[in-house]
Amino acid sequence: SLLLESKISPNTAYQKQQDTLIVWSEADNYDLALSFQEKAGCDEIWEKICQVQGKDPALDITQDPIDESEEDHFEEIPETTHLVELPPCELGRLEEIADLVTSVLSSPIRREKLALALMSEGYIKKLLGLFRVCEDLDNREGLHHLYEIVRGVLFLNKAALFEVMFSDDCIMDVVGCLEYDPALVQPKRHREFLTKTAKFKEVIPITDSELRQKIHQTYRVQYIQDIILPTPSVFEENFLSTLTSFIFFNKVEIVSMLQEDEKFLTEVFAQLTDEATEESKRRELVNFVKEFCAFSQTLQPQNRDAFYKTLANLGILPALEIVMGMDDLQVRAAAIDIFSYLVEFSPSMVREFVMQEPQQTEDDVLLINVVIKQMICDSDPELGGAVQLMGLLRTLIDPENMLASTNKTEKTEFLSFFYKYCMHVLTAPLLANTAHDKNSKGKLGT
Repeated sequence: SLLLESKISPNTAYQKQQDTLIVWSEADNYDLALSFQEKAGCDEIWEKICQVQGKDPALDITQDPIDESEEDHFEEIPETTHLVELPPCELGRLEEIADLVTSVLSSPIRREKLALALMSEGYIKKLLGLFRVCEDLDNREGLHHLYEIVRGVLFLNKAALFEVMFSDDCIMDVVGCLEYDPALVQPKRHREFLTKTAKFKEVIPITDSELRQKIHQTYRVQYIQDIILPTPSVFEENFLSTLTSFIFFNKVEIVSMLQEDEKFLTEVFAQLTDEATEESKRRELVNFVKEFCAFSQTLQPQNRDAFYKTLANLGILPALEIVMGMDDLQVRAAAIDIFSYLVEFSPSMVREFVMQEPQQTEDDVLLINVVIKQMICDSDPELGGAVQLMGLLRTLIDPENMLASTNKTEKTEFLSFFYKYCMHVLTAPLLANTAHDKNSKGKLGT
């Protein structure tokens, strides 16, 4: 009710952030925010606010906040809104720095100013230098302040700051600071996990050092977001939107760089299907392809199109046919996940491949029949794999998503193919289950 009954006064500076948040300050530096589930709802309210103030809704802020504070609320808004002064970066001032970082989070204007100050003075690197000093001295109080500072700086949500914090020479110290959460009795051991436990597997050597660095960075930043940072509250969620974007664009770059390296991918598929490849190596290769497909979900539709066409040209479907029939459960499970990405992307592409097969192969090893057999023979008591495969099979034989183009009708062609080559495989267990009933029927009749 407090938010809904707020009057829209002509002088208040309203600001729209990240498409779903409207923030403003009222008397005595009292900050308020409206967070929306959808962009459309935010735009609607934003237009109403702009209408009342006679402003252009295309802008993201209705007033210049400094003018406003000078004109009307000079007494109400403290001087700090004009400039954020950073205390000297010294051990004795860590508490002061932590208080400052925490205090600006509620005010968009002061967050901007703090971010600018942190960038201009190379302050982040100095802070991380203090972190190493505190750790050497086992200064727990200082380490707790540094946790608050680094967490607060992440919540400033600024790409330029992330570039510094996630660079090769800073990221492990950032992770180190985040180990010392004051709420924990014992600090976490995230750096140990990232350096010793998490092993980077190069299935095929990656020669491009920039690509390797990008992969390492993405994994570590994802780890910070998913594992280290506590689940954000509703109000904090938007604070990390730039972090999500940072990871997203890194993934786009990784997929693009790998996709352009045809020699690398050709080698992956060659080793994946080679009988001489060791099982452990094959497991790594198939997991790589699965992760590669997962990363591709970040691409724009037309780029994703090109991505799957590249995979198709390199022979992903014949490779999956071989791999899905293998004994290794982990290899099979990952192959099914890759297959599901392909079916979800383009059932038609899969059907087209399948219909070209029967000329040169026996019914037994047709891709669809391999899928049906895996579904029927799922060893998991929960039938997890079988349910997943059933969904994929249903998509493939669903006439609703079949194309009717001028030169051919996919519906009649594919369904005729399915009834001719696959239906007997699908119904075999049902028929086998009732085969012994013939004799008993006769006996019952007598």
